[in-house]
Amino acid sequence: MLRIPLGDISKSGWLADLLHLGVQESLAKRPGSQSLLAKLSELAFIEALRRYAQSKPPDLKGWLAGLQDPHVGRALALLHGDPKRAWTVDELAREVALSRSALAERFTEMIGAPLMQYLTQWRLTLAAQALRAGSDGIARIAERSGYDSEAAFTRAFKREFGVPPTVWRKNEGSGTAGTSAGRSASA
Repeated sequence: MLRIPLGDISKSGWLADLLHLGVQESLAKRPGSQSLLAKLSELAFIEALRRYAQSKPPDLKGWLAGLQDPHVGRALALLHGDPKRAWTVDELAREVALSRSALAERFTEMIGAPLMQYLTQWRLTLAAQALRAGSDGIARIAERSGYDSEAAFTRAFKREFGVPPTVWRKNEGSGTAGTSAGRSASA
């Protein structure tokens, strides 16, 4: 949960204008209001994230903290841009122009998890979304998630979410699937 004080909203005139427009649209209930409100809420959310990131709480960890560092932010962009790729710490370090040990240390400090653990959690989070949203087979989702075998994927998925992918898919529609503290990679 993020808490963004709005006391200084007058310093961001466009945000105040957006909020006023949102109130007017929600009261008017004109055609297109829902679409407009959805876009306004996206803009307000982006501004809230910016303000939160700029406030730099001393204990800020996770991808938001990592985005503020040019090397860790670049590594995150590469991981998120091609999660299927068989990344190594050495390869990422070369891509972001840092030593392997410096990247590993910085990443863990800022994100709160080692680089390869973060990548695994991110891949599994994407897989869980794919299981929920589509009808692709488990083997196809495993392959898209960077796993060479369905068995390895199933073991990793169960370790992360507490249930195998088939059970997750079946239960997710009823809202009874397990959760894991490891889902922080999606934050």
